[in-house]
Amino acid sequence: MRYLLIGLLSVFLLASCAQQENKLNRVREAGELVVVTVNSPTTYYEGTSGFEGLEYDMAKAFADYLDVDLKILVVKQFADVIPAIIDGKADMAAAGITITDERKQQLLFSQPYQNIHQQLVYGQVGQRPRDYADLVGHDISVVAGTSYVTRLQQLKQQYPRLEWTESRTQDVGELLEMVWEGLLEYTVADSHIVTLHQQHYPELRVAFDMEKTESLAWAFEKSDDKSLQRAANEFMSKYKHSGALKTLLERYYGAINSNPVNMTIYRLRIRNRLPQYQTLFEEAAARNNLDWRLLAAIGYQESFWNPRAASPTGVRGIMMLTGSTAQHLGVRNRLDPEQSIDGGARYIREMYDRLPEEIQEPDRMWMALAAYNMGLHHLLDARIITELQGADKNKWVDVQERLPLLAQAHWYKRVEYGFARGWEPVRYINRIRSYYDVLRKIDDEEQLKGRHKAFGLYAPAI
Repeated sequence: MRYLLIGLLSVFLLASCAQQENKLNRVREAGELVVVTVNSPTTYYEGTSGFEGLEYDMAKAFADYLDVDLKILVVKQFADVIPAIIDGKADMAAAGITITDERKQQLLFSQPYQNIHQQLVYGQVGQRPRDYADLVGHDISVVAGTSYVTRLQQLKQQYPRLEWTESRTQDVGELLEMVWEGLLEYTVADSHIVTLHQQHYPELRVAFDMEKTESLAWAFEKSDDKSLQRAANEFMSKYKHSGALKTLLERYYGAINSNPVNMTIYRLRIRNRLPQYQTLFEEAAARNNLDWRLLAAIGYQESFWNPRAASPTGVRGIMMLTGSTAQHLGVRNRLDPEQSIDGGARYIREMYDRLPEEIQEPDRMWMALAAYNMGLHHLLDARIITELQGADKNKWVDVQERLPLLAQAHWYKRVEYGFARGWEPVRYINRIRSYYDVLRKIDDEEQLKGRHKAFGLYAPAI
């Protein structure tokens, strides 16, 4: 009898252990990890070299860690993320979810990967509120289903006349834009989202932090089976220890630079840095029927004519080519100035030639550069939006006004390739045009003097 009991106990323990591992095993047996998220600049979107976003990159790394494929389930709004987990539609959620006491009653969470603050945001035309009492009687809107709503509900106990609206049709980015436009007095957003949008809307102001430090984490279905959560925690520990998480945060949030174009430095570099690469720009431009001065201006925007330039995103060289683009072009060494400049010129020409024939100059070149910067498909989406709004999809002046709409859910959900940071190519091309105009003017002056390579003697690089 004793041996029978021991045997039954062993079977029970083995069955219990097997049951505890069911979720992780199920993911591995299926060969895919299903992750629910939302389309936004801080989570998941399609960029120039494929799918991007902090949450996407981490989820992909976790799927690779489990040796399975990653399957992304995109829901229309943040309020749909947690129900998708509870209803068993996904294995986990990666959508910038803050850990709150209320959510702990519904979900399991991984180790946190980022600390943030809720911030009250106002625009330059509004008056800065000093405290919560100043919010009473004012126009406040926040995204439904977020922890911002929970915080406002807590404040209402202390300030009974505090009111707000909860938006189910606009995301955080769109509410921030409304504040910037003066259409909304206040909204609440997480600090990392505010920081990201201030690159495009520098007039956005933070009145004060709404909450103590909060943590972002992945979310899982709450049950006794914690096998997938444990695997995620093991992965996250290794990911942090290796420095990969720090690198990823730097990639998405560490390179914020709103400094205006410094033409004084640019003119100096025309004299002391450009002469080293001018022949390479001229030859590559001639092979691809481009203006070498425009090609040089693009190179300056990309790297300040630094052949060893590199960014946290993995782009390198004078023309800052991605690894996949370099491979596509047959560029073996992106840090070699000749290969980089030649590859960049060929890629610009490729974008130029792939545009619809009806686009004429000078619009064609500016759209080619937009495609070079953000990807051809997103540019074509912007042309569709331009046409939907009754403007001329073949005119850059009209298309550039619609490119930022690719960051608004109302519009990017209506086109094929979805969200894009559409303001970036507009700023990118405006700077290139400024550099091009200056360089062309200097070159024309030197040509009148009978000089060809008249950008001065070599001087120490700046």
